Amino acid sequence: MKLYQSVGPNPLVVKMFIAEKGIDVPREEVDIRAGVNREADFLKINPRGQSPALVTDGGQLISEITTICEYLEELHPSPALIGTTPEERAETRMWVRRIDLGICEPMANGFRYGEGIKMFEPRMRVIPQASDDLKACAQDVLGWLDGEMAGKTWVCGERFTLADILLFTFLEFFSKVGQPISTELKNIVTHHARAKARPSASVE
Repeated sequence: MKLYQSVGPNPLVVKMFIAEKGIDVPREEVDIRAGVNREADFLKINPRGQSPALVTDGGQLISEITTICEYLEELHPSPALIGTTPEERAETRMWVRRIDLGICEPMANGFRYGEGIKMFEPRMRVIPQASDDLKACAQDVLGWLDGEMAGKTWVCGERFTLADILLFTFLEFFSKVGQPISTELKNIVTHHARAKARPSASVE
């Protein structure tokens, strides 16, 4: 198996997940700034031209970060980062979807249409006038999540899961490029600090 990775929050999710699992996955770096992911050789690996991409030992492509993590969890169920019971897995997947759609996607597109527009404009449709509103939408959901996090250590209570990894990596990345974490979101701030203290958070 081989993981094709690059800079950016999406590869960080998979790298942190792998580090939490304590498994070894061979990797190859893809220079997305230079557009290598849009060249023919990489498009043969992942026709969507996106990173990360995992190629299994049998040669099957698995892309999309949550799908890659689900696959790795099935191969290496311990420690459980999605869940050990149907109820735990459902809870994790519910929060992953809420965080992904409500926070990560608008944050990412706010960046692509704003600070990152020079990189993304030649590669995809960009909507500059939507950048500020998308960032605001992400902050609205973060504000709601801050209330939901009251009294919790992690998103799913005392279980550290993929939902925490997703939330941490996106906030960590985008806080450095125009979308800082509001100090008013006390529960989000403390969650972020707890996640950042984990050894997996500093994985290369």
